[in-house]
Amino acid sequence: MCQTCLSWYARCVAPYFVHAGCSAGAFAQMRRRVIPRAEGVVVEVGFGSGLNLPYYDAARVERLVGIDPDGTMLGLAAPTSRAMPFAVECIRAGGESLPLADGIADTVVVTYAFCTIPDPQAALSEIRRVLKPTGRLIFIEHGQAEGPRRRRWQQRLNRLWGSIAGGCHLNRDPLRLIGGAGFRLLEVQHGRFPLPLWQLGSHHAGIAAAG
Repeated sequence: MCQTCLSWYARCVAPYFVHAGCSAGAFAQMRRRVIPRAEGVVVEVGFGSGLNLPYYDAARVERLVGIDPDGTMLGLAAPTSRAMPFAVECIRAGGESLPLADGIADTVVVTYAFCTIPDPQAALSEIRRVLKPTGRLIFIEHGQAEGPRRRRWQQRLNRLWGSIAGGCHLNRDPLRLIGGAGFRLLEVQHGRFPLPLWQLGSHHAGIAAAG
């Protein structure tokens, strides 16, 4: 595909493809497990089209700051953001350079974003910076499949999948990324994707502390 066509697709098609795909039941089930645990001042990195918003516990959230580099995705999130019972501020920025003060967040939420962030280690460093010392990282991610055969297929499909799904990588290991950035995994839950989404590999949700 020509570069111009790819650019048009990334702007005008991919956000809607990702929004529709991440609305599927397997994703909603994982969101329901951990998103209600967010509390205080929440920073959501990879806010996207706001698919986590219905799962926040309004009694526990003081306010939410949503960070995403894609203006189209933030536009999709706007109607739900305005309807929330707590303040929601959306900022267009990348996870590698959060325009926020040190120690601002009680909770940072990242769902299905470490697969697309170009430099996840830089983003994790920024997440540590904006978290309070007692803060928590809540995450939901897909990543490397458990079996070697599926991993090989993920490797083969990775480039094509990324061009279709907004830069998503099939072959990253989110638990290793989070642990390697100095976070301590406090809780990890595992799930399964339905057969049509086998290429997404492992499905993880959890809570981590910085240090």
